[in-house]
Amino acid sequence: MKKIYGNSYLLSVLDNMIAHNKAAHSLLIYGEKGCGKKLIANRYTAQLLCESPVSGAPCGVCSACRNVEAGHHPDVTYAETSGKLGGYSVDTARSIIADAFVKPNNNTGRKVYQFRDCRNMDERTQNTLLKLIEEPPDYAYFIFTAASKYEFLPTIISRCICLGAAPCSEEDAGTALTEEGFPENEVRDAVSCFHGNIGLCREFITQPELRNMVDLTKNLADSIIRKDEYSLSRVMCSVNERNAVRTLLSMADLLFRDAAVIAEDSNAAAAGCFRQGAVRLAGMLTPSQSAAVHRAIEHAWRAVESNVMIPLVLEALCGEIMDIAG
Repeated sequence: MKKIYGNSYLLSVLDNMIAHNKAAHSLLIYGEKGCGKKLIANRYTAQLLCESPVSGAPCGVCSACRNVEAGHHPDVTYAETSGKLGGYSVDTARSIIADAFVKPNNNTGRKVYQFRDCRNMDERTQNTLLKLIEEPPDYAYFIFTAASKYEFLPTIISRCICLGAAPCSEEDAGTALTEEGFPENEVRDAVSCFHGNIGLCREFITQPELRNMVDLTKNLADSIIRKDEYSLSRVMCSVNERNAVRTLLSMADLLFRDAAVIAEDSNAAAAGCFRQGAVRLAGMLTPSQSAAVHRAIEHAWRAVESNVMIPLVLEALCGEIMDIAG
């Protein structure tokens, strides 16, 4: 199976659960995009179905492990998303519930259901699933992945084992990407932007859209540093698709997070894609000003999620940022 870099403690917890026959029926893996949540979910799925686990870890060579790796094990269900926001509907939840009471047909006698990239999951859907998660059939297991465990209702959280996944070290990210055959210069550029987040590093190398978002973030920083509101507006309003807006706002938020941290400690590591810009912003903004920009960005994204017209939201955000920056 594909090697997972970092998250050694999380993996050891899962291994110990399997080795001691205490597998969690409901597991919630949370962490930022690209940090390996889906890989970990697949590994746990393989652990549950593996015919010959080794100290709790999947063997990686039995037919069950190979089928999980290939994504077509008959007793693994990947819940389908629907709608513009890619959420999980009540109908999907009801379908899962009905299927969960059909016994599996494999050597381990288990079935696994994965709910991937849960965000804005409808409360009705969560409440529909609640009874099943509270009292699942002995053979049924449920795995959720999300950016934050607080995407879920407290009643769901309390019934899951919640484990946080994190990016690995920059060195490990570089090793992983090099092993995948990417050129050294591209690996270096990717790691300089996304550090130990292997998923985002890989996307930076292979997807022009993410490289464009990095360029826009750098242009956004330069516009604020020059106090050029027209240029800032042009950068912001160059994106109008919801997912692109989410990405740009997230990267801008990290930029100001870095500026606040670097203002307090000039040697602090950056979390965002443009440390040089964060250093320059730290020289002109106080940490409280950077925190105010963070709040403005959060407010803007909530407005976008509420279906306020994207250009209006971004224009207003530009004005707020320039007012805060003085």
